[in-house]
Amino acid sequence: MQLKVSRQQAFTLVELAVVLALIGLLLGSLMYTLSAQTEQRAREQTQRTLEQAREAVLGYAVANGRLPCPASAASNGVEAPAGGAVACTNPNDGFLPAVTLGFQPTDMSGYALDAWNNRIRYAVATSIASCAGTSTTPHFTHKTNLKQNGMSCQPGNNDLLVCKSNVAAPAPVAGNCNGAGDNAVTSIGTVVAVIFSTGKNYASAQTAAAATAAGKADEAANLDGNTVYISHVPAPSTAAGGEYDDMMVWIPVGLFYGRLASAGVLP
Repeated sequence: MQLKVSRQQAFTLVELAVVLALIGLLLGSLMYTLSAQTEQRAREQTQRTLEQAREAVLGYAVANGRLPCPASAASNGVEAPAGGAVACTNPNDGFLPAVTLGFQPTDMSGYALDAWNNRIRYAVATSIASCAGTSTTPHFTHKTNLKQNGMSCQPGNNDLLVCKSNVAAPAPVAGNCNGAGDNAVTSIGTVVAVIFSTGKNYASAQTAAAATAAGKADEAANLDGNTVYISHVPAPSTAAGGEYDDMMVWIPVGLFYGRLASAGVLP
C-alpha cells in the first residue's frame, strides 16, 4: 500500500516580510493616532486652563476693584509689585500671578502651568486714552485710580494689540497690525489683558532671539516684551511666520467694565 505524505504549508521569507511590513504599518498608524489624540487632549486642556485663568483674573478684579499685575520671573507666582500700589513691574513680559489669584495647577515656584508644564504668560494694558476729565495711571491695575478715572477710559492706542501675523508687509508695530490685508485680530484700544500659553514647542526656543533664529517669527513676537501679540491656528515650520503652536485668550475692555459694573464695583 502506498502512503501519501501531506505537504505542510509554510510561509516563505517573502510572505513573512510582507506580514511584518503590514504589522509595522498598522503599529505606526496606531502610534501616530495615539500621538495625535494626546496632542489634541493637551491643547484642549490648555484651552480650558486659559479660559479658567481669564475667569480667575476677572473674578479677582471684581473682588479687588482692579486687575492683578503680572508675576515677574523672580516673584514666585505673586503679582509684581505685590498689592499693585504702583505700576506693574513686568506689564508685557510677565506671568499669570497664580499665587495671587489662588489658581492651580502650579509648579513648585508658584507659577501656573499649561499641559506641557510651561508657565502661562499674562500681560496688562498700562496706558489709557479717551478719559472724561482728568485721569491718573496706572488705571486698570490700581483700585483708587480706576474708581476715580471711571469707565470712559480705554486702553491706550499703542497698548495691547493682537494680530494675525508678525511677517505682514509692513510688519506690525505698536498700535498697528499693518499688512496689505486684514492682519488685525483685535482693534486698538480694546484689550486690557492677554493670557497665553507658549505651546509644546516652547522648549526648542525659549526667548524671542531664539525663536527668531529658529525662523519662528510669530512666536518670537509673543516673547519680545512689547505690546503686539500674534494669535492664529497652529502652523508648520514651512508657514510664512514659522512654526506656531501658541494659544491665547484676552479680556476686552467692555467685558472688564461690564463685570465690575454688574458687581457694583463701578461706577
